[in-house]
Parts: sequence; structure tokens; C-alpha cells
Amino acid sequence: MSSVSPIQIPSRLPLLLTHEGVLLPGSTMRTSVDSARNLQLVRSRLLKGTSLQSTILGVIPNTPDPASDAQDLPPLHRIGTAALAVQVVGSNWPKPHYTLLITGLCRFQIVQVLKEKPYPVAEVEQLDRLEELPSTCEAREGLGELSEQFYKYAVQLVEMLDMSVPAVAKLRRLLDSLPWSKSTTDRLDIRAARVLLDNDHYAMEKLKRRVLEYLAVRQLKSNLKGPILCFVGPPGVGKTSVGRSVAKTLGREFHRIALGGVCDQSDIRGHRRTYVGSMPGRIINGLKTVGVNNPVFLLDEVDKLGKSLQGDPAAALLEVLDPEQNHNFTDHYLNVAFDLSQVLFIATANTTATIPPALLDRMEIIQVPGYTQEEKIEIAHRHLIPKQLEQHGLTPQQVQVPQATTLDIITRYTREAGVRSLDRKLGAICRAVAVKVAEGQHKEAKLDHSDAAEAEGSREHILEDTKRESLSDTADLALPPEMPILIDFHALKDILGPPMYEMEVSERLSQPGVAIGLAWTPLGGEIMFVEASRMEGEGQLTLTGQLGDVMKESAHLAISWLRSNAKRFHLTTASGSFDLLDNTDIHLHFPAGAVTKDGPSAGVTIVTCLASLFSGQLVRSDVAMTGEITLRGLVLPVGGIKDKVLAAHRAGLKRIIIPQRNEKDLEEIPGHVRQDLSFITASCLDEVLNAAFDGGFAVKARPGLLNSKL
Repeated sequence: MSSVSPIQIPSRLPLLLTHEGVLLPGSTMRTSVDSARNLQLVRSRLLKGTSLQSTILGVIPNTPDPASDAQDLPPLHRIGTAALAVQVVGSNWPKPHYTLLITGLCRFQIVQVLKEKPYPVAEVEQLDRLEELPSTCEAREGLGELSEQFYKYAVQLVEMLDMSVPAVAKLRRLLDSLPWSKSTTDRLDIRAARVLLDNDHYAMEKLKRRVLEYLAVRQLKSNLKGPILCFVGPPGVGKTSVGRSVAKTLGREFHRIALGGVCDQSDIRGHRRTYVGSMPGRIINGLKTVGVNNPVFLLDEVDKLGKSLQGDPAAALLEVLDPEQNHNFTDHYLNVAFDLSQVLFIATANTTATIPPALLDRMEIIQVPGYTQEEKIEIAHRHLIPKQLEQHGLTPQQVQVPQATTLDIITRYTREAGVRSLDRKLGAICRAVAVKVAEGQHKEAKLDHSDAAEAEGSREHILEDTKRESLSDTADLALPPEMPILIDFHALKDILGPPMYEMEVSERLSQPGVAIGLAWTPLGGEIMFVEASRMEGEGQLTLTGQLGDVMKESAHLAISWLRSNAKRFHLTTASGSFDLLDNTDIHLHFPAGAVTKDGPSAGVTIVTCLASLFSGQLVRSDVAMTGEITLRGLVLPVGGIKDKVLAAHRAGLKRIIIPQRNEKDLEEIPGHVRQDLSFITASCLDEVLNAAFDGGFAVKARPGLLNSKL
């Protein structure tokens, strides 16, 4: 064993006189301090000292301290014990005193007493050798052996639990089934990941790029914490399936947790074991199901969490989705910390409006917009049609759906941002074809039987030619359908019925007082008609269509701006008054009255609709618009530009009026959509009106106005 230098105590020590027994080196004792000199020692030395040396005392046993400073010290024992003051506790009742917790270090001999007041201090000589503990590998080995022994004894204690108690047995099985240290190895081949993502999903470039970035960083740093992603988009665009593809790309286990309607925080954190029927939360149950500690968890419909008397599950998710806290996640049922830092959490939502701000701040938001018509056609022929054929037992040799038919289904039978309705319509087509194919097989078998009967009857009956001709006619009528069955517009109408949606834009804009706006909903973008009419009355403004407060304020702003600019645009009532509400009532209606509507983006549409009503001019039938307005006639930016533009493109519109400050959002729109549309950016309402009417909406000069030349 290597030699170590001994530890030396200070050569001068304050003396603590105690009437109690001897303090041995290595032992610990408590002693009471209530005499004058000992109190002064504690206050001056222990309580005011700031170094380790100030806590070392010399303890003189069996020597009572005089009650007063005026009395002399009694004879002192020549041998004492150097001690370390570990704890000092004071009290004023019934009189001031302290209680010291001291640990003996070594013995010493008093050489001489240097002073007696305010407390005794003596020069001492150390008698015992104090050796420093080695801080090398031997100490580490000793600690390692100690930890192994502790683990062995802890396992023995767990095995001593009474397994006949159901709660204990259930907890033990759960602890044994959790993947404390089991994990999967990530596949970090970026090229293979890109090919896999492209094969599973069409478009979604932003999502794919984020997954590839995560793989690239994992290659450079192996201990990267799992990111917290949140896919926000309308239903049916593939948010959940992308999460499954991410797990497949990484080579990890996948587990989906549906959070829609959850209103109890115990679903996240688990129930305490004191309750009847208690169980772990969904996070721990998911880890038990997948069997590894680094899966991909999909938190589906995180925007539909509820709140009740049982707590707020969104607040419980704050700990789960915080990379700085989830390494020590404690479930109430287990009451044992579990490391969630390697779990890749992916949340999905239709909107961020209902997600609490604190929870939203912990997630990386990735917008997933709706699909264009071209993207839907590609998705249908790459993924949806092969899936439906396989599910219905059909082959491409039995049924063919041309791209023109797919476009008819998209434009005339569905109107959505995703592809769920399109998938259902394709399923209906496959079911109808399956009926034809099954009937054709039955008719083939029946024809074979008829041919055999015909051959036998030709020998027995006299009217052979007549019967053969009649059987031939029956066979022609019962022939199975020719393969493949081609789905054209006529077949589409027979299977799906008459079209559900028609291009009615031009018909509805055939009279003044109608304009088309663009709205954003959690289901994607939508076009919105605004209709206005005027009649004799008392100057009231009526709004119908289940409008929210913000949209009602936009209508009042619009009529106020038009009234203040009526002379400039020469807008008059039926009686010729420039006061648009003079003996005139105005009725604004937003069709689809069963749907609640709100938001500021309808301001420019209301102004255009009212301007068309009072001027008698028709709004262009291919124009849609969006934007918030102010009382001074400015056009302010709005959100959801991409979804709104895609909705206008689906409806066949050609000109889109947007706020000038939203011009940067056009970069997110696919190139082929931008080529089909004409975009007008407006900063004020004058520019909006000029773009919405054929030939513009110019300011009309007042007749009889003379220009001064002075």
C-alpha cells in the first residue's frame, strides 16, 4: 500500500470544558453548552468562523466550566480529544444554551494554557496519527464493491416482499417488465431514409427534411436528446402515418397514445397505489408495451385534451415534453424515476388555438398543409388505389381508374384538404366492381352448365335449331363483363350518384352585392360567399350566418369606411343620398348558416360586396380575396394563406387578392399552383376595389366642380 502523509491538527486549540464522559477518537457524542466560557467559545469561534479549522475544538473531559467569567479555571486534564463540530443547535428556553454534535479525531496533550478569557486557548501536541483516505483507484474500487453489495442487498430485500399480496405482486411484475436499460439501435443511413420516406409519402417536403436533419445530427452526436415535434394540419393529410414512417425509418418501436377527450391527469402520470383500481399512466404503459426505452411515441390529437376536476392533463404533459425535465419522470403508481430523454415524441393537432401556450412552447411546430389536386391524383394512384384493390381482392387487370376519373372524384365528389373522403370514394368504386366481378364468375359457371344441357337436348328434341338459337341469345345477355372494367364518368355517376359539388361560382356572381372571400378552418381552407341586399328602412345593419364578434366588427368597419368615402366613389342610396344608411337597411348574409364563422380576414370581402351593391357593378367571377381592414382603409396581413390559396385553386378561381405584407407567404405555395393563379397584393382598399371589378373601381369626379387656377 502506498504511503500517505498524516493529517496535522492546529497547534493551538480552543478548549471546550465538559463534565460528561471521555470522547474517544472516531466516536460521536452530543454535549450541552450553557456556561459562560463555553457559550463565548461557540458564539465567537463556531458561529462566526468560515473555515474548516474554526470547527476543530479541544474537548477536556470531566472538567466543569465555572458558571461565571470571574472565577478561575479549575485544574485541567493534560490529555484531551481534538473534535470536529458537526452540528450546532441553539435555544433560548429556559435559558440560552447550545447543543453540539461533535466527532472525535485524535488525542492531544496540553503543553501550556495561553489564555483563559473570553474562552481558554492552549498550545497542544498531537498524540495520534491521522491518515488521509486515498483518492486513487483503490478508493474507487472500494466504492464499486460497496455499490455492488448495496445492489445485492437491495435485490434481496425486494425478493423478501410478500408476493401473495396482489398489489405487491403487480408492482413487482411492472418493475421487472419496464425497459430500464434496453434500447434499439438507430438506423442512421440518410440515403436509405430518404428513399423510404419518399416511397411511403408523396409531398410533405418540410416533414421529410426535419427527419433527415435529426438523423444527420444523430450521426455526429450519439447522445442527442429526442426532439419534441408537433405536426399541425387538417385531417386526412397523413400526420399519424408520417409518425409511423419516422419510427420505421429510424428502426425504432412505435406506440400511439390517443389523447382526444382525455380529461384526467392520472392518464398521463398514473394513479397513486392507495386508490382502488390504480394503474400506471399511459406513458409507462406504452414503455411496457414496446419493451425499449427509446421508442417513437405519437401523442395523437393533443389539441383535443380536456380539463376536469381530476386535473389538467395538458399541465401533466409539461414534464413529459420538456427535454430538461423528462430525464427524471416519476409516475405516481411506480413512484420511481424513469428516463424519457431518449424517447422521440411526436404530437399531432388540427390547430394550435386550443393548445395551452406553456405546452405549445415546449414543442417544435411543423405545419402540414392540405394537398393540391395534382398531389391528390399522385397519392391516389401511388397509394390509395393499390391499397383499396388489395383490400377488396381485386387486381389492376380487373379494374382501371384513369387520372381523369380521379380528378372528377376530387373536384365533384370531395372537397377537403386531405384524402380521407377520396379514399372512401375509391373504396365504394372497388366494392361496386367486386360485385360485377363476382356476378361475372357466377354467370360463367352458369353458362358452362347451360352449354352441357344444350348438347344433351339437341339429341333428344326435334326443334334443335330453334332451341340452340334461344340458348345463344340467353348466353349473349348473360356474358360476364369485359376485363378490365374501365371507370369513366358514366360509371362514376352510377356508383357514386350525382356529383355533390358543382362549380357554381360564376352563377352566384351574376348580380351585384355578392363577393367571394377565403377562410381558414381546422379542416383546411374554404371559399366563402358574402351576399348583401338593401331595402327601405331606418338605417339598420343586419348580420346573419352565425358570425363571431370579430367578424361583426369587420362588417361595421366596412360600412363606416364606405360611408366616409361615399362621395369620393359616388356611392348613393336609391334616393340619391351619399349617406348609405339614410332611410336604408342593409342585410349582410354569409351562407352555410349552420357553420359558426369568425375572424378578421373577411374585412376586404365585406367592403367589396357592399361597394358592388351600392355601385351596381358586378364583382369579377374569378376573384377571391382575404385581408383585415382598418378604419383608415389599410389592408393588414392575415394567416393561413397557403390553405386559402389551395381552396381557391380547388374552386377554379383565377385571381387572388391578398395583403401586401403576406406576399412572403406565396413562397410556400407549389409552383404549378402559382402558375395557374394571378396574385394581386394590396396595401389599401382602393387597390382591392380596383382589382375586384372589371375596368377598376375608379374615383368618380363630382359634377360641376371647378378647379381654381390661383
